[in-house]
Amino acid sequence: MTKSSTLVITQSLSFGLCYIHACPIEEEEDDDDESLGEQRSRSESTMKTSGPFHAVRVSPLAPLNRAHILLYSLALFAALRLRLHFPATSLPSFLLLAADLLLAFMWFTYQALRWRPVRRREFPDRLLHAVAPDNLPAIDVFICTADALREPPASVASTALSAMAFDYPPEKISVYVSDDGGSAVTLLAFAEAAKFARYWLPFCRENGIVTRSPEDYFRSVEGGEPETVKDVFSQLEKMFQALKEKVEKALQRGDICNDITQGEEEEEILKKWKGFIRNDHPSIIQVLLQSSKDSDVTGKPLPNLIYVSREKRPTSHHHFKAGALNALTRVSSTMSNAPLILTLDCDTYSNDPRSPLHALCYFLDPAMSSNLAFVQFPQIFQGLNKNDIYATEVKRLYTINPRGKDGLGGPNYVGTGCYFSRCSLQGNTLPPSLPRQPTDSISSEFVIRKAREVTSCTYELGTKWGTKIGFRYGSLSEDFHTGLHLHCQGWKSVFCYPEKPAFLGDVPQNLNDVLSQRKRWSVGLFEVAFSRYCPLTFGTTKASFLEGLSYAHEAFWGSWSIPITIYCILPQLALIYGTPLFPKVSNPLFYLYAYLFLAAYVQDLLEFLAAKGTIRRWWNDQRMWMFIGLTSYLFGTIQFLLKKVGVSSQGFNVTSKVVEDEQRERYQKGVFDFRAQSPFFVSLGTVAIVNLSSFAVGLGRAASLQGSLDELFAQLFLSACVVANCWPIYEAMFLRSDGGKMPRMITVFSLLAACFLHGIGYLMFSV
Repeated sequence: MTKSSTLVITQSLSFGLCYIHACPIEEEEDDDDESLGEQRSRSESTMKTSGPFHAVRVSPLAPLNRAHILLYSLALFAALRLRLHFPATSLPSFLLLAADLLLAFMWFTYQALRWRPVRRREFPDRLLHAVAPDNLPAIDVFICTADALREPPASVASTALSAMAFDYPPEKISVYVSDDGGSAVTLLAFAEAAKFARYWLPFCRENGIVTRSPEDYFRSVEGGEPETVKDVFSQLEKMFQALKEKVEKALQRGDICNDITQGEEEEEILKKWKGFIRNDHPSIIQVLLQSSKDSDVTGKPLPNLIYVSREKRPTSHHHFKAGALNALTRVSSTMSNAPLILTLDCDTYSNDPRSPLHALCYFLDPAMSSNLAFVQFPQIFQGLNKNDIYATEVKRLYTINPRGKDGLGGPNYVGTGCYFSRCSLQGNTLPPSLPRQPTDSISSEFVIRKAREVTSCTYELGTKWGTKIGFRYGSLSEDFHTGLHLHCQGWKSVFCYPEKPAFLGDVPQNLNDVLSQRKRWSVGLFEVAFSRYCPLTFGTTKASFLEGLSYAHEAFWGSWSIPITIYCILPQLALIYGTPLFPKVSNPLFYLYAYLFLAAYVQDLLEFLAAKGTIRRWWNDQRMWMFIGLTSYLFGTIQFLLKKVGVSSQGFNVTSKVVEDEQRERYQKGVFDFRAQSPFFVSLGTVAIVNLSSFAVGLGRAASLQGSLDELFAQLFLSACVVANCWPIYEAMFLRSDGGKMPRMITVFSLLAACFLHGIGYLMFSV
């Protein structure tokens, strides 16, 4: 950082701590952004001298995967034929047959992801050599928040600041924030963030700061700043802390009083929320920063920053996050109309300021860009405990599966960290009601009026928004639904996984939030699976057979609940009453089942380790797969079925981003948190007790009765596996006394439910 830059920032900070003002620069006449197609044409000629912008390599394990698919298919067919050879004359045999058929279906659909996995690499330096900064396309960044209490506004503002600080021409960046929570505090947070950006952006730029989310930067740095910027760092930290305290004070009060606002301009901005409530208000749009007018303390332009809270009325359906994203798509069309769109969750901040360049390595490649809909970065999370006890890394969904899909037609959209081509969402032209007015400032009365018009409750009526245009409606999993539609329309996508994570997000740090989130996912996926857009029919015919299968595997995730629940209860009840359900160890057919079990788990482990996982994390991932199957998928399936028969159910629930200190401490120590009064825990407790009792009885039977171990080994082994996975539950129910233990009432209900299941077992296997 130069002395002159440091002096400018330091002097401005001294003044800014008392009052931060907008520093206007001379407004220049902007030329229309050249089209993405023209930029591709220019890059095509320069690529010949600078080299390709990216490379791709098919996994060398692909042939082995295909050979194993053939071998495993034969074994699976033999096992199913054996099961079908004996008619399902009893309820247990029928349930086991249903479980085996579903397991076979889920395995079959997953093989599409193993058929041709690929790995990619980008060369952003070659891109910069080929394309001048002035010729880079503009980017619109969309950030959605829906609840100021569960998604702290200061943290959301920090995410926006990290995107505003990209290593990218600032005048080509526009950040749009959708506040579906309808909170004046969120608007206050972004008004403060707009002031803070004048100091934060040049500080990051001049010092090569990589972590550009101020909240995470100040949390991670502990006095390690160079002496040359120590004073600036200290003052910036104080400014951001003051911002957080101001916002948190307003949040606690539930209102913004005069002693919180600072200056007439801020008071005027916040008046927009006077007299309105979050679920009943007109469109509120505020341009907080404008590149053509606002600059940082070094005189360089700032990115555009626009706050949007679309119109809400109690009688209108708003389509949750998909509706918010579509509103931002239309608002941005009236303002910046950038050819590229980046969507970010409110807690997913930029961890690499060069991520736009990695995405452009594909968008500016003429060989693939004409039908490239989006470039998806993996979801990677900060703050995971050592062994990831809740499997919130979701490595298979966010890392392993996308590489498999990338070899077919591209990964699906996962809701955040994704760069879209605007024309894939909206077409090549704007709707007739949104004429471009290049001479109008984005804050002009004309543009604001148009922006309000396109965010009204009635705008989408009679249009194709949500069905043929934009982010798709009809599912709580709008990301999955949108990706499926785009691929079925012939668009492609790319999985971009640079060595340095481009984005980092937060994870739930208590078990109930994790399970609730997965339940919401399963309901949303079922809404797609049992619609006219079912991947098994729509996907396999409109995209490709393998792409359709890969989407079907995720769409039917909730069906895991059936085989998991059956295999966690039925063989164990039979074990208690000495009823064999599988071949004896001395029977050669036993080794067929052993191969199917071991081959599936060993392959899963090897894939997990190849994706930079560890054995302990893999074990926890398997445990959570069982927990989620018994809770999230089971309850999600029930909720979906009730909804289909007309029984109302809860809507979209925002996952809390607020973590208590005690809860965080338990999580970092790797201790499960069971303190919630949740029906999920009744289900888990019931299964844990049934398996513990069956294992004890089965072990006693094997020790006392000759031949029992040979006859019941498979069931005893299954029971032992479930007991081992349920150890944290036993601790929470009977051994722990801390705040994260299982509530006594949940334990009592679990014991009663286990007794009930034992009664059913008696009727099935003893009477």
